Amino acid sequence: MVQMNDVRMVYDNTSAVALDGVDFTINEGEFVFLVGPSGSGKTTIIKLINGEVAPTSGAISVNGFDMTAIRRRRLPKLRRTLGVIFQDFRLIDKMTVYENVAFAMRVVGASGRDIRARVPQVLELVGLEGREKRFPAELSGGEQQRVAIARALVNNPRMIIADEPTGNLDPVRSLDLMLLLEKINELGTTVLVVTHEKELVNAFSKRVIAIDSGRIINDGMDGYYGYETE
Repeated sequence: MVQMNDVRMVYDNTSAVALDGVDFTINEGEFVFLVGPSGSGKTTIIKLINGEVAPTSGAISVNGFDMTAIRRRRLPKLRRTLGVIFQDFRLIDKMTVYENVAFAMRVVGASGRDIRARVPQVLELVGLEGREKRFPAELSGGEQQRVAIARALVNNPRMIIADEPTGNLDPVRSLDLMLLLEKINELGTTVLVVTHEKELVNAFSKRVIAIDSGRIINDGMDGYYGYETE
């Protein structure tokens, strides 16, 4: 669960107000879109959730961790409850599909036995069975993004955060990706998708949190409210 109460964020180096009194709760098992134009505060919210930055004021709780008081040595434990998917995939070019996903388990100290059992399960879930030995350069953009999803899922996080996950994909592959995230959510994982793609959001009947100029302007099931993208 993610809960933000009256969160304000002012970056010291610019004095710019990134968030101004943000309040919302994402409950266990929800699928939520966080939408808004560039510079609206979406990226700051992600950084606050994963502990990359601390709020100027207000209260934040993420999967039972108090983010306003968390110590640096506790951040790795928090981040193991989160799986993050990036727009640019961030795969390791010299590793195969299998090795890229297995690496995420090795980092947290998983045994070889657990890795051999878990990685094939996750690759099958995301539709990459048979591609285990391929390198990222041998995959399409959609397939690379599926590897990134598998890597985010492999350690059984409570929540997946997808940060502009379709930015490098065409409309058909973008829809396929969202359907996969919907399937993952139906299996019990909380999903937060951060995007400014109006058409994609409107294709799904999901909760939408809309932000503009650091303030929540809408939170509900009634759409994206027609933001201009760029």
